[in-house]
Amino acid sequence: MDFMTWTNDLSVGVAVLDDDHKKLIGIINRLHYGIMAGHDREILGAVLGHLVDYARFHFAREEEFFLKADYPAAPTHKMEHESFISRISNLQARFKSAPAVMLDLELMSFLRNWLVTHIQGSDKKYGPCLNAHGIS
Repeated sequence: MDFMTWTNDLSVGVAVLDDDHKKLIGIINRLHYGIMAGHDREILGAVLGHLVDYARFHFAREEEFFLKADYPAAPTHKMEHESFISRISNLQARFKSAPAVMLDLELMSFLRNWLVTHIQGSDKKYGPCLNAHGIS
């Protein structure tokens, strides 16, 4: 069973961003599967690195759309992105040396909670603005 599942409740109304969110969920599921299967830290670290890289790519795409649509909440939203990258980078650094079980639980809980809360809260708000500017 997947750790996270995409549902239509997570749709922001912009297909390419929904696809990005689906891919992020897929990477989180890969990380969870690896943890549950007992993969070594090198493999898990690579998946976590891919997650960080893809999150940066996705955030840059969102922020580009914000500029095109003159989205008024862009500065606050960008701060949420920066906070996520800071937190996940910290967890990524700790991942290399912390006790696996404790960090694995903290990491997976953080990822699921942050992504769902961010999509259903902040991301849902930009959909109508982007759509009104031809971004769907």
